[in-house]
Amino acid sequence: MALLIKNGEIVTVGAREKADIFVENETITRIGKDLDAPPGTEVIDATGKLVFPGFIDPHVHIYLPFMATFAKDTHETGSIAALIGGTTTYIEMVCPNRNDDALEGYKLWKSKAEGKSACDYAFHMSVTKFVKETPGELREIVADGTSSFKIFLSYKNFFGVTDEEMYHTLRLARQLGVIVTAHCENAELVAQLQNKLLSEGKTGPEWHEPSRPESVEAEGTGRFATFLENTKATGYVVHLSCEPALKAALAAKERGVKIFIESVIPHFLLDKTYAERPGVEGMKHVMSPPLRAKHNLGVLWRALNRGLIDTVGTDHCPFDAEQKLLGKDAFTTIPNGIPGIEDRVNLLYTFGVKRGRLELERFVDAASTRPAKLFGLFPRKGTIAIGSDADLVIYDPEYRGVISAKTHHVNNDYSGFEGMVIEGRPSVVTVRGKVQVRDGKFVGDRGRGRMLKREPAYF
Repeated sequence: MALLIKNGEIVTVGAREKADIFVENETITRIGKDLDAPPGTEVIDATGKLVFPGFIDPHVHIYLPFMATFAKDTHETGSIAALIGGTTTYIEMVCPNRNDDALEGYKLWKSKAEGKSACDYAFHMSVTKFVKETPGELREIVADGTSSFKIFLSYKNFFGVTDEEMYHTLRLARQLGVIVTAHCENAELVAQLQNKLLSEGKTGPEWHEPSRPESVEAEGTGRFATFLENTKATGYVVHLSCEPALKAALAAKERGVKIFIESVIPHFLLDKTYAERPGVEGMKHVMSPPLRAKHNLGVLWRALNRGLIDTVGTDHCPFDAEQKLLGKDAFTTIPNGIPGIEDRVNLLYTFGVKRGRLELERFVDAASTRPAKLFGLFPRKGTIAIGSDADLVIYDPEYRGVISAKTHHVNNDYSGFEGMVIEGRPSVVTVRGKVQVRDGKFVGDRGRGRMLKREPAYF
C-alpha cells in the first residue's frame, strides 16, 4: 500500500521544511506541498509534528554470550523496543570470543537475526584473534556485505587482541577498505588494577571505575590512533566516555589520522555515583568504559553539538538484576552493560535538543545521518530524499512521559534511566514504508527487518 504523510515539518541535516512525503514500493518517491495520492493510499496527518529520517543505532548487542551468561534480548524483543523508540536500523556487534571460530560465529549471529527482526539491521564483525585463517575468513565476511570490524583493547584472554593482532587487523582492513571500530582501554593494565583492588578487599561495584580509570581509556584511545596512523587504516572509537580520551582522539584527528568518535547515551546522562550505589543498584550501572565523574557530561555534550563527537549509540546490552548479582562477591564478575535501544532517541531529544545543549539538525546528524554515512548506508538510510528507503519517524514534541522498566519493551527487568521524564516520543514509525509503531505500540510485522549489505568504502 502507498503511504502519504501530510503537513509535517521535515528535518534533515541542512534543511527544514513543511512538506508532504509520498511513499510507494518501500521508498520515498515524492516530496512537496499539497501532494495528492491515488485511491487506497494510507494518509497520515503529521500536523504539529516533526518528521525525521529513521534513526540508526550504530552499536548494539542483541545476542551476546558474555561473562558466564547471555544478554536478555532476542532480535524480536530488541528490534521492537528499538522501533518504539524511533530506531529503524541497528548495527549489532558479532562477538565470538578468542576460542571461537570467527566465520562460524558470524554465521551464528546471522542465523539468530534472520526473519526475527522487526527493523533492518547490519553487523560489525569482531576480530578477537588474528591467526592464519583470519584473513580468509574476514575476506569472506566482507564479501557477504559486512564492511566494518570491531576490536577490543580490553577483556584480556576473552575478546581482547594484542597489539600485534591489532596491527595485522588494521593492515588487512586498509587493504579491504573496511572501517575498524575499537573499544579503547588497556587490557593488561585493567587486569592488574582489578587484581590489586580485589586483593585489598575492594569487591563492590563502586570499584569498577577505579579499575579502569580515565587515564586507561585515554591511553587505549591514543594507542589505537597511533596504530591507525601507521597503517593508514580508518578507525572509529566506540563509547568514548571522558575528556582525556576525547583529547587523545581529537589530537590524532588534528594530525591527520582518520578517526571518528562515538559516545553512548548513558555517558551523557549518568555519572559514576550511579554505580557507587550499594548492592544490586550499583551493579545495574556497571558498564565499560565505566560511568565517569560528573564534569565529563558537559564535556561530551559540548563536543557532540560541535560535531567533534560524530555519533551517539547505546552499547545496548541488557541483563536482569539477577544476572548482575553474579558479581555480588567481586565487581569483576558483574555482567557489563545496560539497556538503551528504546530510550536513546527520546533522551537525546529531551536532554539535548529541549535543554538547548544540541541543535536539532545535529541531533538528526548524530543519531541518523552520520552513522549512515560512516557505515555505508547513506543515502539509502539516514535522510529523507527521493529514492531513499521510507524509514520515517513522525515525532510528537508535545508528548510527556516517564521511563520505567514497568512499561518498557526491552526484555529485562530494570532501566538504567528509571524515572527520567521525556519530552517527546515517536507517534508513528515506518520501516520501508510500512507502519510498524503507532503511539508507543508495536502494530507491524515482527519479521520485516532485512540484513543490510554494505560495500567497503575506506580504501
